[in-house]
Amino acid sequence: MDYRHRFSDTESGVSVLELPAGKVVCVGRNYAEHARELNNAVPAEPMLFIKPATSLVRMEEPFLIPRGQGDCHVETEMALLIGETLTKGDDDKVLSAIAGVGIGFDLTLREVQNSLKQQGHPWEKAKAFDGSCPLSAFVSPEGIAWNDVNLQLMRNGQLQQNGNSGDMITPVAELLAYICRFFTLCPGDVVMTGTPAGVGPLVSGDKLEARLSDWIVVTTTVL
Repeated sequence: MDYRHRFSDTESGVSVLELPAGKVVCVGRNYAEHARELNNAVPAEPMLFIKPATSLVRMEEPFLIPRGQGDCHVETEMALLIGETLTKGDDDKVLSAIAGVGIGFDLTLREVQNSLKQQGHPWEKAKAFDGSCPLSAFVSPEGIAWNDVNLQLMRNGQLQQNGNSGDMITPVAELLAYICRFFTLCPGDVVMTGTPAGVGPLVSGDKLEARLSDWIVVTTTVL
């Protein structure tokens, strides 16, 4: 696997720095409306799961979805690239440890996930399969108001997801502090911060445009 995280210059779009890929820590149901659209309870604390580095692919390149395993849903999320080690007790340095901000897709085999949930089994087969986390390049987080980041997904020219980080149940700083109580976050790790309402299935040939405020716009195609 040769995936490496890329930092893009916000003016030229040229890749200027890279980090090796680590694990991806995801939070489920961090937007109340998304939890409700899937008839899930709104959690009292963050629900965490992990995708391995083998889940990572470049969002800008056309990406594959699994065949013959039911619907593959797209969940658009603000992604945080970790640049400094965070572990238990590092609550005061969580924001300074963010090296970059980008967009991620948490691809989910929804029927597989529902079946696993009904059996009380873990979700990895539905969430952590190879290629299940397309990521954009990252830009500097300098000056970002973490409670006011817009996130949008257009699918075939139609607005599918439209959210703002101000609606997150657990905001960025609290989320990172919570995660590192359980999992040490290392340089090259990514935190996916949850998805707003509007998730839905992808089909081959879909044209997607993902936008993070005015900083990142990515267009891609589903194979």
